[in-house]
Amino acid sequence: MKKGLIALIAIIVVLVVLVFTAYNGLVRAREGVTNSWANVEVTYQRRAELIPNLVESVKAFADHEAEVLTELTRLRAGFDEADTPEEYEQANQQLNTAISVAVEAYPELRSSALFQDLMTELSGTENRVATARRDYNQAATSYNARIRSLPARLYAGLLGFEPVQVFEATPGAETAPTVNFD
Repeated sequence: MKKGLIALIAIIVVLVVLVFTAYNGLVRAREGVTNSWANVEVTYQRRAELIPNLVESVKAFADHEAEVLTELTRLRAGFDEADTPEEYEQANQQLNTAISVAVEAYPELRSSALFQDLMTELSGTENRVATARRDYNQAATSYNARIRSLPARLYAGLLGFEPVQVFEATPGAETAPTVNFD
């Protein structure tokens, strides 16, 4: 009788350990999904903060460069309006002064480099979003497979482990975001 009771207790202990182990595994899997989704949200937040700031920075620099170039163009047009040698000399002196100031203040007009940097950041940000979504989908798929497989399928629902939705692109998501410089 004692051997039977000891065997029964041993079986119960083993079952309890198995249930706790299985439960803890499901908890870790669900937390992996939660963490992966948090990474997607962080990436979205990065995009939401980064892109408008980059666009505004590039616009401001481009606007400033446009002002400098417009002023130089206006001064260069002074040659077309000049009729006398003195007027040519005055136009030349104004243009040379403006060029010297522009070169001194802005040794490298950089809007094209800034636009290139913007495009690089946009590309990198979209790659980060795609990577975070893929990682989330892998965690979600693994978790869903785990709770739908035996033996977890028998108890996962009872313990509150429900399937999670994988990321699916919304209609129109295949269209790249528009960057507007107006």
